[in-house]
Amino acid sequence: MRVIILVISVLLLFYLFNNTQYTVSAFILGLLIAYQIYALVLYVEQTNRKLTGFLQSIRHADFSSSFTEQGLGKSFEELNQAFNNVIEEFKKYRSEKEEHLNYLLTVIQHVSIGMIAYKSDGKVDQYNQAVTNLLKIKPIKKIGDLKKVQEDLPEQLMKLKAGDKMLLKVFVDDELLQLAVNATQFRMRGEEYTLVSLQNIHNELEEKEIESWQKLIRVLTHEIMNSITPISSLAGTVREILLDESDDLVKLNELDEEDLDSIYSALSTIEKRSHGLLNFVEIYRNLTRIPKPNFRYIPVLQVFENAEQLLKPKIDELHIDCSYQIIPEGLMVTADPDLLDQVIINLLLNAVDAVKAKEKPKIGMIATEHNSRIKIEIRDNGYGIKPDIMDKIFMPFFTSKKHGSGIGLSLSRQIMHLHKGAIAVRSKPDEGTMFILTF
Repeated sequence: MRVIILVISVLLLFYLFNNTQYTVSAFILGLLIAYQIYALVLYVEQTNRKLTGFLQSIRHADFSSSFTEQGLGKSFEELNQAFNNVIEEFKKYRSEKEEHLNYLLTVIQHVSIGMIAYKSDGKVDQYNQAVTNLLKIKPIKKIGDLKKVQEDLPEQLMKLKAGDKMLLKVFVDDELLQLAVNATQFRMRGEEYTLVSLQNIHNELEEKEIESWQKLIRVLTHEIMNSITPISSLAGTVREILLDESDDLVKLNELDEEDLDSIYSALSTIEKRSHGLLNFVEIYRNLTRIPKPNFRYIPVLQVFENAEQLLKPKIDELHIDCSYQIIPEGLMVTADPDLLDQVIINLLLNAVDAVKAKEKPKIGMIATEHNSRIKIEIRDNGYGIKPDIMDKIFMPFFTSKKHGSGIGLSLSRQIMHLHKGAIAVRSKPDEGTMFILTF
């Protein structure tokens, strides 16, 4: 309608210009046409203004506005409806997002493990109630606020990188907390965040420590009693042979050849048992004096070949089928070669002892890499480990063999711990055993 009226007005203007007597009317009509053009431009630009307002609403997340103008034409009504539909979808999405955020915050606040998220500048973004209960501090606006708990705690946390784990000891209200700390990092809104979890495992560590001490004391007591009992008994026997204590005065008995033989035999046994006890104590001292690893980047093939070469005479004598496999072939590991050799040799000796009574003895060494972790497996088809002693095999001085000190596996576990690795075992009776070293 606006365009039709404008066209009619322009035609009328040409008509008036051709008739000089209508000059004033032509001038007035010209002004009217100019206004009509201006009004038409404003009308057409409504789309741009609506679109600008719509985008501004999205930018500022203001979804309270609506587009409801009537009488502007079908296309404008459809445009308004489309804008309103999009705004409703945004409202719905924001509502769902807020509900999801509230859900996550509720979960975080409910968990018993302390969680604290902070930016690279140390400003704390979120922390849960468990942190407050654990560290007895509130509010926490900056990581530096944790100096109130322990002077170096903020510095320790700020050093953490993604995947870092550590054990921290802190005192809160004169109570010792042993915190298992795990860290991860993420990026949000262009900023780096660190999320740290804090869990007090003091009670669990104490229980395990007490249990370990009890097991160790039982083993030590058993070994010491085995040596002391015969020594005490034989010392009493020698005293009875040598001395007459029937009267108030102690007299030396007359000794015949049989008595001398008995004394000699008793003293020899006492000497042997004393040497055995000294040897046991020396082994225990060595177990607690493992040297600090001298890490090098070494090929796994070299480790396997060294161990096989060293045990080759024994393997050949027992006709053991010993093989190894490395995937990929050039696999390298960061370790102390001497300490790693000691671990591999200990496990191979155990495997040899396990398969020597088998009809077709087999030992296999397999090295693989998965998810940036290197695994070395030592397998055998021996008699396996009994389920009732599986939890004892890594205890110092525990052994199920007739001849053995019982420190090989305990030593191996300590060496793997120094390498920030782990040693695990899987076994089925009469089917075989597999020890797994993870680096």
